[in-house]
Amino acid sequence: MSDRSITAPRFSRGAGPGAASRPVLITGGAGFVGCNVAASFLADGVAVRVLDDLSRPGVEKNLRWLQSRFPAVEFRRADVRDAAAVNEAVRGCSRVYHFAAQVAVTTSLTAPLNDFDINARGTLNVLEAVRAEQNCGRDIPLLFTSTNKVYGDLGGIETLLGGEPSRNGDGEADRYRPADRRLAADGVNESRPLDFHSPYGCSKGCADQYVLDYARTYRLPATVFRMSCIYGPHQFGTEDQGWVAHFARAALRGEGVTFYGDGRQVRDVLHVSDLVRAMRAALDDPRRTAGRAFNVGGGPANAVSLRQVVAALGETVGAPVEVTDGPWRTGDQRWYVSDTARLRSALGWSPRMSWRDGLADLVGWLAEHVEPQSAVPSAGAAGVAGVREPQAALAAT
Repeated sequence: MSDRSITAPRFSRGAGPGAASRPVLITGGAGFVGCNVAASFLADGVAVRVLDDLSRPGVEKNLRWLQSRFPAVEFRRADVRDAAAVNEAVRGCSRVYHFAAQVAVTTSLTAPLNDFDINARGTLNVLEAVRAEQNCGRDIPLLFTSTNKVYGDLGGIETLLGGEPSRNGDGEADRYRPADRRLAADGVNESRPLDFHSPYGCSKGCADQYVLDYARTYRLPATVFRMSCIYGPHQFGTEDQGWVAHFARAALRGEGVTFYGDGRQVRDVLHVSDLVRAMRAALDDPRRTAGRAFNVGGGPANAVSLRQVVAALGETVGAPVEVTDGPWRTGDQRWYVSDTARLRSALGWSPRMSWRDGLADLVGWLAEHVEPQSAVPSAGAAGVAGVREPQAALAAT
């Protein structure tokens, strides 16, 4: 569904009367992005309610960190598939960030029903809860995180190898690029046809479309962010999800990594602090974003190949990272870079953190909190959105 046809939601600027005293609800709030968004609001004295089932390894550490740093944070342990729990959590909130999801393509391939249930039906539960509040006269803006996987494997884009200087000052790169020069310069915009690949792409794409349709049909102030690769503090990273952090942890441990494909795949990476700024701005005045989908990533200036990231990590830790080749994964894109022009126009937003600075920030945080036995001294990572972490918080991680 094109979002161009959506009638502008009726929501007015801000979160309505009494919003300052009502909490921000973050589903999946103990996860990587959720923890960073929560900390950003809490640091500003805004009440936050976290809904999370703590099913993903490592997220309990993020929750403990939040609770030690910000004792006032409200936590509710629940699954987004539990409609009653979601209804109760949404009630009385000022805004909703819906991040709770099954996030791994690989997991969706082995358990597609579970993937659909969490990502599609779970999102419907959240939408229905927000709609119920609207029916009671309480408009609650919602932001949902979708994925660039809704554009499929981009197999229709002719790609070439090398031959063009990269936009981030790294010189001519041995990596994929589109033959179309305008596409290479700007990235993929939201007019790209949807083409769901993999059960994960289908379930997230389904939820993406439901959110846009609820904005159109019920005039909910709901916004979709189609995310590229996000990285930063509080991301633990596995081989199946959060590849930048996974590579960084392996580098710190002196272990090798596997390229599924040839490592020349290109992604635009975005530091989580830049994402948090965009997310907060989007719901500060939902009239600017509601009913629309936005591609969100680091853009051409932060487009890097897996090989470039591994090489940079080797430089950071002082030893090259060993690489093993593996088969291509289903639906993997050889090149994906976000065109963020729509978001820049709506919010005046653009990334501030370069990928090299962001990578150093992530390595510093991981060395301090996750891989303390590594040979790399802590870089004193700034932590969440510029919030420095007190010593008391270190014991909690």
